[in-house]
Amino acid sequence: MAIDIKVPQLPESVADATIATWHVKPGDKVSRDQNLVDIETDKVVLEVVAEADGVLGEITAEEGTTVTAEEVIGKIEEGDGASASDDKSDDKDSGDDKKSEKKESDSSEDKGSDTKGSGEKMEVKVPQLPESVSDATVSTWHVKAGDAVKRDQNLVDIETDKVVLEVVAPADGVLAEIKHEEGATVGADDVIGIVEAGGSASSGSGKSDDSKSESSSESKDDDGDNEVAGPAVRRLLGEHGLKPSDVKGTGKGGRVTKEDVEKHVKAQSSKSSDSSKQQSSQPEVSGDREQKRVPMTRLRKRIAERLLQAKNDTAMLTTFNEINMKPIMDLRKKYKDVFEETHGTRLGFMGFYVKAVTEALKRFPDVNASIDGDDIVYHNFFDISIAVSTPRGLVTPVLRDTDRLSIADMENGIRDLAIKGRDGKLTMDEMQGGNFTITNGGVFGSLLSTPILNPPQSAILGMHKIQERAMVVDGKIEILPMMYLALSYDHRIIDGKQSVGFLVTVKELLEDPQRLILDI
Repeated sequence: MAIDIKVPQLPESVADATIATWHVKPGDKVSRDQNLVDIETDKVVLEVVAEADGVLGEITAEEGTTVTAEEVIGKIEEGDGASASDDKSDDKDSGDDKKSEKKESDSSEDKGSDTKGSGEKMEVKVPQLPESVSDATVSTWHVKAGDAVKRDQNLVDIETDKVVLEVVAPADGVLAEIKHEEGATVGADDVIGIVEAGGSASSGSGKSDDSKSESSSESKDDDGDNEVAGPAVRRLLGEHGLKPSDVKGTGKGGRVTKEDVEKHVKAQSSKSSDSSKQQSSQPEVSGDREQKRVPMTRLRKRIAERLLQAKNDTAMLTTFNEINMKPIMDLRKKYKDVFEETHGTRLGFMGFYVKAVTEALKRFPDVNASIDGDDIVYHNFFDISIAVSTPRGLVTPVLRDTDRLSIADMENGIRDLAIKGRDGKLTMDEMQGGNFTITNGGVFGSLLSTPILNPPQSAILGMHKIQERAMVVDGKIEILPMMYLALSYDHRIIDGKQSVGFLVTVKELLEDPQRLILDI
């Protein structure tokens, strides 16, 4: 029976996702709960696992394809078969006697590859997306058509503007077909691939000798290119320095034809000709001046939209102050070893920052409020967003109920969020909400900056590099470790008195950390 591989359910604020990486190819065996595919949104990466043992029969949404919740992105064929669907009829014709002899002589060695699977084709679908998410993008296929897959193996990553969803194989089998390549936009329940349950990779040992000899040269080509282009077409592609993935195939099953290659070459030549005409009046420049154009990831597009929204929809202003970090640094130096032994985590600065911000928010509720239409919403809880730099971009997971957390709890929570952000494992719940944001550019060496608001929040605090500077203390010059603070706020809701008072409170608490510990 074919099992659909679907995009998981996405939250309300996520319209779609992108398939980031398929970890298996059609024809690959997959095991139950094996990660098949990573699905990416602008916030997190979701893993889609196989629902049963089998073979990835088909991928209907390739890497880069935009998909939505519950969309089918592949199919898994349940069972332990090992021959690809294209070779089933040939295997039958080779005779039952030959197969019986093969099984009897080498049953233990070739059990998984000589037997046929159930052959049921299962759709790989985009998971269900929430109401506010209209589509997603197929980000990465982790497998290729013809690869064996295992149940629950991640086949493909699907990216929305919030999270990356992983679509897994529904059963062991072979990924028979990928219907949506990477970069394709898909909706919920769209079929992005087909998994043939119980099948095997196209190069499995269960084929007859004649079948082996005919396909051996094709199976050795790079990354399964023989699945989409015949020998003559591959030869033509090689003459022009192209790969099958460079050309959009119009043949059956997306196969690349000679006409496709010729049209592609002609189109590229036309572009080059137009480009040369435009540049003919410009002086010639020697040396390598290559450019690389890549599409923005959904996370990067979402970041761009949010930052532009903050600049256009708020009356943003930034106020500054500076902190003498010596008291906290002395306290940290004195107790860091005991702290780590006691709580199992390092004593950093972020715990102090969050603690100070939480106390300041209690005293200045306007900073902990937001605008909703013509209303001001005051939040009587303290959820702090922590800016985390990841390979995919900047994300702001939320540390919740900070007024109930100790500094040790804060350090543990921040560490866990940072690790999840780095690995793309943040959940939607961890990404949503937040009343105030802290960003620490000091870890990258930033001396001073003007952070941009994180809508719909009304303020963001920027911490910076700690640098020794000459300061006048009681009429004498002392060298102290100083750090600049920058509070950006929405002037529509926060007046100068509140913003400056808030920042001064943070400064005073950090310069006298005993007050933080004693809650005074």
